[in-house]
Amino acid sequence: MSAAQDQLEIKFRLIDGTDIGPKSFSAATSVATLKENILAQWPREKDNGPRTVKDVKLISAGRILENNRTVAECRSPLCDIPGGVTTMHVVVQPPAQEKEKKASDDMKQNKCLCVIL
Repeated sequence: MSAAQDQLEIKFRLIDGTDIGPKSFSAATSVATLKENILAQWPREKDNGPRTVKDVKLISAGRILENNRTVAECRSPLCDIPGGVTTMHVVVQPPAQEKEKKASDDMKQNKCLCVIL
């Protein structure tokens, strides 16, 4: 495999439709490294950005990518178009403590106050 084929052009599509990249990555790059790159390049003007790698989910070809996998392992047949750019979708998850707090607040609001005699 030549060095040119070992490199992939990847852009990251954010939820609002804007992109980060494209940037060239080696096929041996881990998904965790891609997420670190997203954190470093996240637009500062955007609200609700990820704080850590754990807050970011990457989706490619309909699959959620695992941190310990490499780009080559996650590659779909669509990525093999010469000179093509692969688009990965970025989903930011709110931190767990905010989810738990919201869930407990929702339970308080949905409390039944009926009395059956």
